[in-house]
Amino acid sequence: MAEDTVLTPKTKSKPKLERPKLYKVILLNDDYTPRGFVTMVLKAVFHMSEEAGLRVMMTAHRLGSCVVVVCARDIAETKAKEAVDLAKEAGYPLMFTTEPEE
Repeated sequence: MAEDTVLTPKTKSKPKLERPKLYKVILLNDDYTPRGFVTMVLKAVFHMSEEAGLRVMMTAHRLGSCVVVVCARDIAETKAKEAVDLAKEAGYPLMFTTEPEE
């Protein structure tokens, strides 16, 4: 009579990789930059549709700020800088900031 052998597979422990922290790009409202320009920047830099750009711009206008996109830190900082640079070139004080997502 053969003995019943139970083979248990060895568990391999994978090192836990932490997901990189995500960052929010935030559009801040100002009273000088024309709405059409803000929408154009949102379309050009963040690849939003006309409708989405208008919605984000109006939310920032009403509430003082609006999250535009949440992404990896380097992408968030690059997009925010690109948008601010476009506004500066056109002579507008439009501001985008980045901050870590909670």
